[in-house]
Amino acid sequence: LLKLTSQTQQAVLRALNGLERQMGLSGFRSRFKSITVDNGAEFWDWQALEQSVQGKRQRTRIYYAHPYSSWERGSNENLNGFIRYSIPKGTRLSQYTRKDIHELQEWINMYPRRILGGLPAADFSQTAQAV
Repeated sequence: LLKLTSQTQQAVLRALNGLERQMGLSGFRSRFKSITVDNGAEFWDWQALEQSVQGKRQRTRIYYAHPYSSWERGSNENLNGFIRYSIPKGTRLSQYTRKDIHELQEWINMYPRRILGGLPAADFSQTAQAV
């Protein structure tokens, strides 16, 4: 989870660029093969979001969900539910620190998932990487 400075294209692009720099291009590609977004203005320039900080190389594929079709982003909507459990909609995010967001991320990653056979996402990810 990342706390963006604003809901703008520039803020989203800065976040993706930062993640790519942190993980490297191959690490980014392995974790984010594709990203499905809604039709918000912060995602309009899909080409910039797909492009690597390492020049003209592609780092991911951006797909748009159809309007009012939340089922096309099932995992995203499930994650939103986890977030809303701790941070109700309409809450000012400015009151939450990076530490708060990190603790929420840890809780989400350690929550057992039925789709993963009862394993937390963090454990499933480690098991999958070992294979």
